Amino acid sequence: MKKLTLALLLCWSPFTYSEGLPDLGDISSSTLSPLQERQIGQQSMLQIRASRKFLDDAEVNDYLNQIGSKLVSNSTEPSLEFEFFAMNDETVNAFAIPGGFIGVNAGLLLTTQSESELASVLSHEIAHVTQHHYARLLNGTQGDSLTSMAAIAVAILAARNSPQASQAAIVGAQARSVQKQLDFTRLHEQEADRIGLEILEKSGFNAHAMPEFLERLQRATRLLEGNAPNYLRTHPITSERVADIENRVSKQPYSLMQDSLDFQLARTRIIAAQKSTADALSYFEDALYVKKFGNPVAQRYGLILALLRINDIARADQEMQSLLKQVNDNAMVTTLAGQLKVANNNEAETLAFYKTALQNFPHHRALIYDYAQVLLQANEAETAIKLLGDNIAKHPDDTKLYQLQARCYEHLGKGLEQHQALAYSYAWQGNPRAAMEQLELAKQAGGSFYQMSIIESDLRELREMTDSAAKK
Repeated sequence: MKKLTLALLLCWSPFTYSEGLPDLGDISSSTLSPLQERQIGQQSMLQIRASRKFLDDAEVNDYLNQIGSKLVSNSTEPSLEFEFFAMNDETVNAFAIPGGFIGVNAGLLLTTQSESELASVLSHEIAHVTQHHYARLLNGTQGDSLTSMAAIAVAILAARNSPQASQAAIVGAQARSVQKQLDFTRLHEQEADRIGLEILEKSGFNAHAMPEFLERLQRATRLLEGNAPNYLRTHPITSERVADIENRVSKQPYSLMQDSLDFQLARTRIIAAQKSTADALSYFEDALYVKKFGNPVAQRYGLILALLRINDIARADQEMQSLLKQVNDNAMVTTLAGQLKVANNNEAETLAFYKTALQNFPHHRALIYDYAQVLLQANEAETAIKLLGDNIAKHPDDTKLYQLQARCYEHLGKGLEQHQALAYSYAWQGNPRAAMEQLELAKQAGGSFYQMSIIESDLRELREMTDSAAKK
């Protein structure tokens, strides 16, 4: 088990998450080191993950990281660590947090009409990070603690969407002159456009998607009579900016790039999650069999999701057979097929299926979650623990992996390890007090001298962190 102090590399702060987070730039290398930027971003992410607005869908988030990684590899800082995640928010917006954390609202994912349009937004956000724009907003805070700077970061995020929320956040953060730093300057936006466009082009996406997306949002703004989408409020658009982008892309040939299936499936998952069971079933049936609109593979995928929700296994099986004739080498489709295997209650066949599936898609987290639960149900908890441990090493902030690990240890009657795993889960959710409670329970379960030493060390670190945060 990895120690809290090594896994987190940060402390908790008393600020709260504000809904509707907009775009943030980042921290200047002349002010903060890359490690300090990352620490500030991690502190903010603790609050975001604990929020009901965080979209806890591993497949949507893995897709965002897949396309995001492709873009980052063609940025000015390809070695910089980034994390992309979705927010359960219907507003059209995206935002960046210092240290390479980029959030995308569900509303923006559904508003983009092509994968290139989505990539254009992500490229713009990546450029804000690599150009350290946020650092310029925090210029002059060198004397503040990292916790205070993270609080200022959240104050800026809150203020750019809600002036009322901003005042409370600014006072709580004791930020100096934050109010006049709330928006990126025109220069910042133009620089992010220029560099984002370069990233988009180098990554093989349609560069014309960037001005097309912005122009469509502008048209929607006029129709909404001044009620601009959040993306336009937090990324101020001027006719000069749009003209500059259009001038740059006019030199590039217009090439239609086919959207990946994962782009369509991620959008389908969001649509299915936003609708009631009955509405989802009706929507995908109409799309697939009546109105014939959209991508038929994605619509059948959505229909199977809806059928599983109403436990219509027989019909879901029929639709899955049709789906597998259309595509059988996709991780999301394979994960859905596995969930259908579980619903059919054939243990031996299900275990064999997941073993092969993980060989084909070893990094697909939704598949890993499901396989761990299948192994646990088959009384193969030790195998599940090894699978989970290997993946925790790759994703030390994945709270679900710790929760599944805790269930496996409970199954084996290992109380200390169970509570220790739950402690890490709570810690990464930004709940240090719950983490300490679990570590106290782990102590009561008893263990080796080495295990008890780790628990005591973690408890000491957590107490110091919470005491320090309480004094700020």
